[in-house]
Amino acid sequence: MNTSVRWLNDYLAPAGVTPDQAEQALMSAGFPIESRETLADANTHPDTRMDVEITSNRGDCISHLGLAREVAAKLSATGRATALKLPAFDLPATNPASPVASVLTLRNEAKDVCPLFTARVIRGVKVGPSPAWLAQRLEAAGQRSINNVVDVTNFIALELGNPCHVFDLAKLEGATLIVRRAYDNEPLLTLDAKKRVLKSDEIVVADARRAQSLAGVIGGGESEVAASTVDVVLEVATWDPVAVRRAARRLQIRTDASHRFERIVDARTLENASRRAAALIVQVAGGSLCDGVLVEGRELPPTRSVTLRASRCSAIIGAPLPPHDIAACLRAHEIVVREQGDTLSCDIPPHRPDLTREIDLIEEVARTRGLDAISMLEKLPVAVKPPQPSQVAMREIGGVLTGMGFFEAVTFSFIRPEHATLFLCAGLARVDVDDDRRGEEPTLRPSLIPSLLQCRKKNADAQVHPDGGVRLYEVAAVFAQASDSHAHVERRTLAMLLDVPVTGKNATSAERQLGLRQMRGSIESLLRQLAGPAARITISPAAAPSAGYDPIAVAEVFVHHDGAQPRRIGFFGLTSNAALAAFGLEVPTVAAELDIESLLAIFPPRAAIAALPSFPCIERDLSPIVADAVAWDTIRATIEATNTPRLEGVEFVGTYRGKQIGPGKKSLTLRLRFRDDARTLRHEEVDPEVGGITTLLKRDFAAEFRV
Repeated sequence: MNTSVRWLNDYLAPAGVTPDQAEQALMSAGFPIESRETLADANTHPDTRMDVEITSNRGDCISHLGLAREVAAKLSATGRATALKLPAFDLPATNPASPVASVLTLRNEAKDVCPLFTARVIRGVKVGPSPAWLAQRLEAAGQRSINNVVDVTNFIALELGNPCHVFDLAKLEGATLIVRRAYDNEPLLTLDAKKRVLKSDEIVVADARRAQSLAGVIGGGESEVAASTVDVVLEVATWDPVAVRRAARRLQIRTDASHRFERIVDARTLENASRRAAALIVQVAGGSLCDGVLVEGRELPPTRSVTLRASRCSAIIGAPLPPHDIAACLRAHEIVVREQGDTLSCDIPPHRPDLTREIDLIEEVARTRGLDAISMLEKLPVAVKPPQPSQVAMREIGGVLTGMGFFEAVTFSFIRPEHATLFLCAGLARVDVDDDRRGEEPTLRPSLIPSLLQCRKKNADAQVHPDGGVRLYEVAAVFAQASDSHAHVERRTLAMLLDVPVTGKNATSAERQLGLRQMRGSIESLLRQLAGPAARITISPAAAPSAGYDPIAVAEVFVHHDGAQPRRIGFFGLTSNAALAAFGLEVPTVAAELDIESLLAIFPPRAAIAALPSFPCIERDLSPIVADAVAWDTIRATIEATNTPRLEGVEFVGTYRGKQIGPGKKSLTLRLRFRDDARTLRHEEVDPEVGGITTLLKRDFAAEFRV
């Protein structure tokens, strides 16, 4: 930002801060000076212009008042008592007989992206050249003077950091301002005399007939203030930073207003800026201010409070600091501090949206005192602490999958739109970026599977054929947005991909089943390692989450852990023919997507310790022939629900399909384990219980038993 040292002194008491002092104060506070040049105005008063580098989180410092606040805080901390002096002004007298609502109508139809919009009307202005002091201030900051009314809006942006805009009231159809979303392909003539074509996700300020400005970016040429203007509408508003950034980038418009709105302008700062701008317009252009102000928007956000521990601040900075010294540093930035022993309760001012955590306040203290005041130790004390459970869990995941033959992949987050659509779940939409550098891959991936399939294709092209097929996994974030609200959806997932073992040209049904069982075994081994042997894992058939999966070969994974409700971990299944064709793969694959947060939640494993049984068990195997659609989990749950006495467990042994069984059926072998804790069982004692289970299977599943 181009900054005038003479202008900075308007907000410092005492004034007289030299360019060298201002430069040193700003640089030591974390604001490098890119360049510096000496200026002289028409009255030969010397001035210095400095180009100050402002980081993206400090939107409050894209203003002379914000930088003056930093200079005052820094100079006071280094022994030169300097206070911030806010600009003094009085709002001009208004005419109660001319309320603003009688000459202008305001509607805000986009409060989600326009938190607050204010409008004042000044009638009878005389548009002309600006007074010398105003023109000199703008020129010192590198801007040219346009006319007295427009210059005031530019002055307010440079002084307070609040961009504002003026409309010619006579040019507004129906004397109306409407904040709304643009219509698709709606035209707008902007102040740079260019015709723009808008999209429906862009915000405009319109009159009763057409758009008159692109909100937060640039004003419209059809309602601009000119020499013939008599009545003006003063807009002071704030906008959603994402909406402003998106519109500015798409239309390739870079303005001082968009630069500030992209860095957050708090709605609580608008009232003061509106009053200041109205007072200056009446001062330099005359006119009469209509009574009142039109306000449309959401409720103002509450004051944010952050707690700071003095002991923590001292530990981070590396020097003992009394609470009152810490409070003095924070109050220099207009932070309200209440001391309660070691704890400081800090109310964050509206102009500092970047202060949200304790560590942010500690950084403010360090910056204000000076980083050079932090002592350098000859030896660094290092305390070795155990790794966090989440890190241990991630190591376990990598270790288990590597042990089962999986190779970790690290792939790019952007993929082709058609690949993303294949793996997009219901209710979600793609996230595309409008950037020519992305070429054919402008879409943030909603799933890791397309990336792994692309990696598998690279291996196939390179003739890589390891024993057991290619096995890949990756842990990374996936991205999407809600179809209805466009809310951002981001989560971290574990994706796994393995080849179906194929012996011939085409995979048989049995080979596809084997591939699914291999993936199931890999997932169960992983979950056992994370949750422990006591956790119960349930695999249930499910609908395909997206077109990238075979609709008849998908299952969900649940874990019953520590007596809590079953936790859904994710799903796995065969990839669809459409997905294989999209990537040019001939070998069928099985894919799995597991939620990382759910995996971390079941770690560490719970040990199950129990005394060894004193008496042996009796095991009986049953091989009922049931319909192919009957799931093992359903049979197991049915048997367990009978609460058969002395039945200790029901285990899956295997499945057989063949000509002897018949089409559409399978022979499912299960093992029943019986035990009595007080004595040794005899086979004839469990015969009735086995018979009862056999009868149950015949009744509920039409099971047949071969003699």
